[in-house]
Amino acid sequence: LTRAQYDELGYPPYQWAERPDTPPWTPFRAPMSESKVALIGSGGAYLSGQVAFHWKDDTGIRRIPTSEPATDIRVTHFAYDLVPAREDPNIVFPVDRLRELVDLGVIGGLAPTAIGCMGGIYSTRRTVEELAPAVVAEVLAMRDAGEVDVALLVPV
Repeated sequence: LTRAQYDELGYPPYQWAERPDTPPWTPFRAPMSESKVALIGSGGAYLSGQVAFHWKDDTGIRRIPTSEPATDIRVTHFAYDLVPAREDPNIVFPVDRLRELVDLGVIGGLAPTAIGCMGGIYSTRRTVEELAPAVVAEVLAMRDAGEVDVALLVPV
């Protein structure tokens, strides 16, 4: 499916990105019930009023206050059927579900800001050099501010 979608967009044959080394593993420092979670979604979520993502290699990020209801979240993406996600953005950006887990005591808290980005970027180089550093910088800033202990990536 991915190769067919990229072919329809006029890209050369898709080459899957491979990481030659194993990413470092960081053990949890506290139980999830005591941990604050940062939400990162690659399904193209953005807040009503923010600029929507461009379908072609948009490596920007959108900061979305987690206090906003999911009804104020919009999605745009080229690689999945948007109808269900537009009806319920929690499908690709589960901010309401995470707030419910906070209320149930399953997780200790939710970072005040979530990160939306556009997955499906054709350029591995741009993903590695632009998108990934931007996401990591945001999460590290939240960590350094004491707002987050763990990140949850919801890929599309």
